[in-house]
Amino acid sequence: MRGIIIALLIGLLFFGLSLWAFTLQHSLLIALIAFLVALWTSEALPLGAVSLLPIVLFPVFGILDVNEVTPNYSKSIIFLFLGGFMLAIALEKIDLHKYFSAKLLSFFPKTPRGIIYALAITSALLSGILSNTTVTLMLMPIALFLSENVRLKVRFLLGTAYGASIGGVLTPIGTPPNLILLGFLEEHNLPVLAFGEWMYMMAPVVIAMLLIIPWLLALGVENESVTDVQQDVPELNSEQRRLYWIIGILASMLIANTFLKQIAGFSLDEKLVLLGFGLLMFVPRIGFLEWEDTRNLPYEIIFLFGAGFSIAAAFTNTGLAAEIANKLSFISSIPLFWMFVSVALFVTFSTEVTSNTALTSIAIPIFYEFAKVMPQSEGTLLLMVATVAASYAFMLPIATPPNAIVMSSRVIRIKEMAGIGLKLNLIGVTVLSVIAYTIWRLLL
Repeated sequence: MRGIIIALLIGLLFFGLSLWAFTLQHSLLIALIAFLVALWTSEALPLGAVSLLPIVLFPVFGILDVNEVTPNYSKSIIFLFLGGFMLAIALEKIDLHKYFSAKLLSFFPKTPRGIIYALAITSALLSGILSNTTVTLMLMPIALFLSENVRLKVRFLLGTAYGASIGGVLTPIGTPPNLILLGFLEEHNLPVLAFGEWMYMMAPVVIAMLLIIPWLLALGVENESVTDVQQDVPELNSEQRRLYWIIGILASMLIANTFLKQIAGFSLDEKLVLLGFGLLMFVPRIGFLEWEDTRNLPYEIIFLFGAGFSIAAAFTNTGLAAEIANKLSFISSIPLFWMFVSVALFVTFSTEVTSNTALTSIAIPIFYEFAKVMPQSEGTLLLMVATVAASYAFMLPIATPPNAIVMSSRVIRIKEMAGIGLKLNLIGVTVLSVIAYTIWRLLL
């Protein structure tokens, strides 16, 4: 109850402050979002319950009609996520994820730097297809077991968490902000990147971050002793081999679909492809799931998507996004590169104190107001910078689920994470801005 009261007080505080600069309706919307964010971050109510509150609160306070809110909880982009998660559940059910983890870990030397790279890269690659929360939970016991040295434990845990955040942007389904951007682009009839297009756009960012971050984490601990733990790669059984080939076929289809779009101007609807492969997991003698397994689907995240889309719609429909954009209009007069830097800095450090999903839902409509008066390709790049920056917050546990999970080990101090994370935030902003300005402009 204490958390709910604090959230109410925070909402009232934001309402009072907002009245100085915004209309009554806009101030109410800002207060409601502050209230929701406070509940999300304090976990005073379950995540799914808080995510459903916009259906009640927005109509009651005259923000959006109920018929304008509820469609946000069934957008077609959500079914891309559903299909991917059905595959992820099958992957975990038959332990194929352990094979992938052990295989990737086996490629690196058993030295502090080698293990940090192994954990970060393994975490990043798995986070492209699995929830970064699941990946961090799966790899954290390995990170804790590899050494009794507390300094090494801290670096191994941070490598695991940061790798999950870095790799989450690699695919459209890797992290919720990616899907929020794609849903927004689709809703506003803007070009939506195909699965493969998204991956080759994000690959330079992910590769650069995976080269830099583990190297920095290893500084000062290179000569520490490591418990020699043999990571044996298990043999695949018949079930695992079958799913291995199914995933291979899916990957081939998504890659082929990207080239098809580029060459022929025609492509399959990837939401249907991914949902179709997800439903294939229930087919006898082909799949691996029963309906009871869907209890493991993260319905609260689906509701969170709906809340995010509802917030974005409220910002746009009430004109608050345009009003905030007007107050930030000075950004539009600066050169494109520094615009990318400013947006990335704003989003990255704002994400440190709130959910990256909620922040993305707020930031995209705001920066879309700038994008509308820019060339379409540059406007899309600006929205992509804002989206990726929301995943690259490394300072505080509240910023991302992976940060919170490794903090739960009670090995890392917040001061330590904040000190390391501040440097990595600035590196992330720099890498993202440089690649967006030099490489993305050529690719898009």
